[in-house]
Amino acid sequence: MVRRGSFAMAPLGLAFAKGAAAQTAAPMTSAAHPAADIALTALVLRAHPVVQSVMGLLALAFFVVVTVLLFKLVEFAIVSHRLSKSLRGLAMRQPPKAMPLCPLSQIAQAAAVEIAGLPAVLGPAHRASAGERIELARAQSEAAMVQRLKSGTGILASIGAVGPFVGLFGTVFGIMNSFLAIAATKTTNLAVVAPGIAEALLATGLGLVAAIPAVLLYNYLMRRIAAFRHRLFHGSAEVLRQFSLAADAHMRAEG
Repeated sequence: MVRRGSFAMAPLGLAFAKGAAAQTAAPMTSAAHPAADIALTALVLRAHPVVQSVMGLLALAFFVVVTVLLFKLVEFAIVSHRLSKSLRGLAMRQPPKAMPLCPLSQIAQAAAVEIAGLPAVLGPAHRASAGERIELARAQSEAAMVQRLKSGTGILASIGAVGPFVGLFGTVFGIMNSFLAIAATKTTNLAVVAPGIAEALLATGLGLVAAIPAVLLYNYLMRRIAAFRHRLFHGSAEVLRQFSLAADAHMRAEG
């Protein structure tokens, strides 16, 4: 005769056996499928050499953008300070001294030379030619300064335009590696395709990281250059006005 307690103990023993088997199988499963290393450095190091080259090129482009930003911030600060100093001197009727990176001071110096060289008898032709020479000096100084301020903006435009497509090339290559891994392993397991997709998305992200700051910095520099030219125009107009007043005074002294 079988006791009732033996039937009650049987399922309990079976549950303990299943739990032990699960605990035994868990380490074997984790050993067979180790946890994926999701660190970005490890992802870059495991990427295909072509994708690594794309990532390195985009990182270099981002470094160039940062370098141009720092250089232009310093350059614009110096130029704006010297232009403001020259404008204050003109407002006080004090011709500013010639300073590098300050076209307005060079224009004022050219006007001062023309005023000092006015002939004893100043006719309309002499006055017009002197004004034209001052205008030529203004155009040359402004063109040289604007050209200097625009240096570096060309590479910003190139990075902003080409950066996303370079990242897209790395994306295409990474996805292609994922399909090749599927063909080699004959399985669509996510663990097989995930590394290629991850490096593809990282290449896309680096392309945007390089391109977006380049476009923003390019637009910012264009606005600063336009503002600088506007202030320079007002300063050069004041120089021409003071030259005209000096020429009028010279002609009245002749009369």
